[in-house]
Amino acid sequence: MTSIQESIKRWFSPVHPLPPGIYHFQAPAHDPRNYRLHLRLEKGGTGVLIVNASTVLHLNQTAAEHAYHLVHGKSEEEAARAISARYRISFEKAKQDYADFLERIDTLVTTPDLDPVTDLEFSRQRPYTGPILAPYRLDCALTYRLPLNTTPESAPLQRVKTELTTSEWKLIFDKAWEHGIPHLIFTGGEPTLRDDLIELILHAEKIGQVTGLMTDGHRFVDGSYFSELLQTGLDHLLLLPSMDIPSTWNVLEMVSRADIYTTVHITISQENKEKVPEYLRRIADLGLKSLSLSASGYGLNRELLAAREQGANLGLTLVWDLPVPYSSQNPFELEFTDRERPSGAGKAWLYIEPDGDVLPDQSINQVLGNFLHDPWDKIWRPDDPTN
Repeated sequence: MTSIQESIKRWFSPVHPLPPGIYHFQAPAHDPRNYRLHLRLEKGGTGVLIVNASTVLHLNQTAAEHAYHLVHGKSEEEAARAISARYRISFEKAKQDYADFLERIDTLVTTPDLDPVTDLEFSRQRPYTGPILAPYRLDCALTYRLPLNTTPESAPLQRVKTELTTSEWKLIFDKAWEHGIPHLIFTGGEPTLRDDLIELILHAEKIGQVTGLMTDGHRFVDGSYFSELLQTGLDHLLLLPSMDIPSTWNVLEMVSRADIYTTVHITISQENKEKVPEYLRRIADLGLKSLSLSASGYGLNRELLAAREQGANLGLTLVWDLPVPYSSQNPFELEFTDRERPSGAGKAWLYIEPDGDVLPDQSINQVLGNFLHDPWDKIWRPDDPTN
């Protein structure tokens, strides 16, 4: 007979995490929502859930287990029984919690134009903390080619002399997905100068990855190109517009009407600092909701903080962990103290140069390996203090 002491010990022992791995779910044909889910469970029990290859959720252990039962097609009763037994709560409470989770997933499935990384009041695992199986994102510099009349220092043209082919980039996306990396951002240089950009986005979307594009938007002046880009399933845009060019505002207006989540990036400089308040007002008036900021030097810290406050007052969401133009100061350095700033570089995300070399971040010139040629365990060493 089990002793009372053993029973008490078992009752209060921590819940062991579910096995780590990648799990998929496709809604049945009769479901009009026709949604798909990809779940990545970490070793510690937390999870990353991708909804319709367009939204990434960071989940704590209990929320990740709700997602686990969902992707395995469990009914509310089956899921509630399992959760009730594991967490020693009543069946009624477990069933209500699972129903609440399903309702929030339904909201994500049926709501257009969502932030690509969101929580929707989920029990959220703070990103960039704790051990993880793989990065959450790859920033893929497809090319360091630049538009005409762009200063050469806007990309490290002297450092990388070759570009990967279309098939080589596709192989990298495949390998990234196999290792559980759910999110790609296409950057550069100017990635729209690659003739195969549409093909590359289509390939990543077909796999199931969330895709974003960082661009100056110049090619969007051709509305047909922008329409073709939207047809790929691209999930979000990071626009780096030249605000003093009249056509830029036409592009921003066109993008604001499209069904795609868009962040506008502004680099504050000595030349434009007086105009930034007007830029922000016009961006908000267009109905755009997301803003990224950086500055071209530390002497502009006051202007950066003022822009941050104005953006918040205008209802713009400030995003600090997306790539910024290569020649710009990283906004973390100006905006946060060492204690406060996110520590995602080399862990939550990696940066791939046009030749396949992997850096912890675009601003850290430390080659970890080559994604195309080197084994994953050489590149991905999140516990190595030199990374």
